[in-house]
Amino acid sequence: MSGKLRLGVVGAGGIFKAVHQKAWMEHPEVEVVAVCDINLERARQVAASMGVEAAYADYRELLKRDDIDMIDICTPNLFHSEIAIAALQAGKHVFCEKPDAVNPEEAQKMADAAAASGKLLMVMRNNRFNPSSQFLKRFIDEGLMGEIYTGRCGWVRRRGIPGKGGWFTTKELSGGGPLIDLGVHFIDVAMWLMNNPKPVAVTGATYTKFANDDISDSVHSSFGEKKDDGTFDVEDLAIGFIRFENGASLQIEFSWASNVGEEMNFVELRGTKSGASLKNGRLQIFSEAAGQLTDTVPVIKGAEHVQPHAEHIKHFVDCLMGRAEPIIRPEHGVDMIKILSAIYESAETGREVRL
Repeated sequence: MSGKLRLGVVGAGGIFKAVHQKAWMEHPEVEVVAVCDINLERARQVAASMGVEAAYADYRELLKRDDIDMIDICTPNLFHSEIAIAALQAGKHVFCEKPDAVNPEEAQKMADAAAASGKLLMVMRNNRFNPSSQFLKRFIDEGLMGEIYTGRCGWVRRRGIPGKGGWFTTKELSGGGPLIDLGVHFIDVAMWLMNNPKPVAVTGATYTKFANDDISDSVHSSFGEKKDDGTFDVEDLAIGFIRFENGASLQIEFSWASNVGEEMNFVELRGTKSGASLKNGRLQIFSEAAGQLTDTVPVIKGAEHVQPHAEHIKHFVDCLMGRAEPIIRPEHGVDMIKILSAIYESAETGREVRL
């Protein structure tokens, strides 16, 4: 491609304004030309803040425009697949907030639509672009961890339920609670670092214990629009276990609310040559050297200036411009949603689910 890529935005709420908007506006090869939101006034306000004239309430009208090369989807989860498929069929490239879809069937339809259209479909996996994650991936690819045979990952909050009563806590719109909201992030990072092994079976359990609790101590509870008389029919804690085709395994834990000491996200991996821990973005490596056990904390220069969401958006543009090959592919999303859906099924049935 030559010249600027022209972007249409679908969904102008909290996540777009928090982390997408600035990244697109500052990219020298991107021009935002239209904004769509079911709340037309919000679409107009966000468009005006970016100096964009076109605003829509119906994404179908936006997709009719011939001057749009790609769209960015930041809607509630339920609508990701519908909009992505329509955009791909309209000849647009698609960048989409996570999760890919609310069930495996819709995720597969998205992947099939991308293959049929020849357009690029990529779903947000910003944590792959953290400097510590990137460093650890290179460390692993150089063989310095040996065989990675097991690990655990999670994101636990003390009190951090987003948009309580709104779409986040309404299963029909979100697909679930913290498992689908947060699990996408760190299950993905763990599997990517493990070289994307094929999942074959899962077990899981879910709990809802804080639906009537209004205390918050997390900035993340500010996402979404709260509704005092709204719905809360999702879990606030999910735990589980994933087995892979190569014999490796992964423990998981994701919560919006738990009686724990601190909010924490983490990926821990154990290899035959060394182990690694990513806790709240801080990397430690555990190994043997000079005949003794050692702990190492790599110092990654400039890491504090990196915005992972923006880095992922840059990668998407690089792929469209022919400068890079996608490191996030639609089949990764299909596997992810299969895992999450199977954990929910296991939680309901009390049995292991084979994939």
